[in-house]
Amino acid sequence: MSTWNVDELPVHTVYFGGGTPSLLPAAGIQLILDEVSENFHLSDNAEISLEANPGTLSLDYLKDLRNFGINRLSLGMQSAHPGELALLEREHSYFDVINSFTWARKSGFDNINLDLIFGLPEQSVQTWKRSLELGLGLHPEHFSLYSLTLEHGTPIGSWSAKGLISQPDPDLAADMFDWASERLDKSNYTHYEISNWTNNKTSPANGHSSEFSCQHNIQYWRNLPYLGCGAGAHGYFHGVRTANVLSPVAYIQRMSAGKIDQLRGIDQPTHIEEISRFPDQLGSHHQAEFRGSPAAINSERIGRQTEMDETMMMGLRLVQEGVSNQAFHDRFGISLDEGYSEQITLLRSQGLVEWVPENSASLRLARKGILLANRVFVEFIS
Repeated sequence: MSTWNVDELPVHTVYFGGGTPSLLPAAGIQLILDEVSENFHLSDNAEISLEANPGTLSLDYLKDLRNFGINRLSLGMQSAHPGELALLEREHSYFDVINSFTWARKSGFDNINLDLIFGLPEQSVQTWKRSLELGLGLHPEHFSLYSLTLEHGTPIGSWSAKGLISQPDPDLAADMFDWASERLDKSNYTHYEISNWTNNKTSPANGHSSEFSCQHNIQYWRNLPYLGCGAGAHGYFHGVRTANVLSPVAYIQRMSAGKIDQLRGIDQPTHIEEISRFPDQLGSHHQAEFRGSPAAINSERIGRQTEMDETMMMGLRLVQEGVSNQAFHDRFGISLDEGYSEQITLLRSQGLVEWVPENSASLRLARKGILLANRVFVEFIS
């Protein structure tokens, strides 16, 4: 096996995530993409995504992004209701969403996601339905629907703790999720991950189907390697989980003072795709060398049992695919039953997971398990 440098590392997705990357001037996005192309082996059909707040976009900006190679846009619509947007401290309106979506189409984007949030304090079923219906009217290729989580330190979390707004109603949120699932199914969207739906369109020109599930996030859900670049970014590579310093100023200082040499000297696998499939089969003496970039403030070696547990918890989020028995065996050398017999037996008896097909090719969440996913995941915490 030959050694290789970071510039030969294969990359099939690039994701500009939040904060709000659309606040960065288009020229800045281009510079980053140029660096990626120079320093990595970027595949010709790579999925390159950018998250954007609707109120930060213009037609010229979107045209520039598309020309630079951004081919997937994720718009943070969140809601069509002004009061709900104010609660979330969003400055855009639904009219901004319409404008941004229209400009994106004019700029050549044919892969657009809309983010929406349900389960908000004092949110009614009627306003939730209206938001999703208005989103459907734009005909995006993808929807991400997230239930609100109140986090400590956020304004909405503080307001709820002080009793200034009501606590979210989990039963009402479950009803909203059920309705949305049925509504999206009727509109030919496939529910492929707990919070994500894709519309796999067929081109009238050639009859071929286009895949619009988020390939970058699927990398996470299959518990495969990814590099975290930028302030606050997290990564998982060569069996090591990394976290970068949060402050952009500190990130720049650390990167300027350090040397990006942690990826050098990694053994090249026989097949280049194996770096994504079998990250821990490349030699432990080389794994120990990887500690992330100079900006990493934390790096943690993930043991085999933890990797197995996380593969189950993440993989079960893929509600159609689940966790493949064969892929699990290829990666860890044991079957799902050998690794988790008691957990699977218990969860099956409760109607939360199921084998598909019945010959145990894959384990996935049952319909009931989708609504009670955390109850399932806790069984895979060692």
